[in-house]
Amino acid sequence: MTSSSTPGLARFNTLADHEAAAALHEVCASAAWGRRILSGRPYTTAEALFSASDTATAALDAADLAEAMAGHPPIGRPKPGDPTSSREQRGMAGATEELRAEMLELNLAYQERFGHVFLICATGATGEQMRDALKARSGNSPEQERGHVRTELGKINRIRLNRLVAEEE
Repeated sequence: MTSSSTPGLARFNTLADHEAAAALHEVCASAAWGRRILSGRPYTTAEALFSASDTATAALDAADLAEAMAGHPPIGRPKPGDPTSSREQRGMAGATEELRAEMLELNLAYQERFGHVFLICATGATGEQMRDALKARSGNSPEQERGHVRTELGKINRIRLNRLVAEEE
């Protein structure tokens, strides 16, 4: 939806700064990202908002990226009581105990190697697809992995922003 008349986008554009900042923090835990998005309001279209998100994500420095990743729980262990991480990680909901144990082991090895959680846009992915991506990306160099993390964060931010500005209240 790209019309400026969408109720969700109009609502986002007119939120008080502190309310918009809180909503944006739920999308991405990086304060720098949130400030960049907040400073661009009002957005005339959802696509303009998504484009601003992409630009803000690309501009994150290492500390900002670490702050953003800190807001994401490990795959297979969504934050208790957090409907967003549970919804996004739905592909792990029916995972076997073997797959859960394997993901835990792989997540820990990844975190030890790279110093942060494995970040993937899990929406629509099966547990096996997430495991396979984790295995494949574990062999990346730190530089390659930072690129993957930034790409995945951008996808997640777009999905979450889309939910934020959806027409329904």
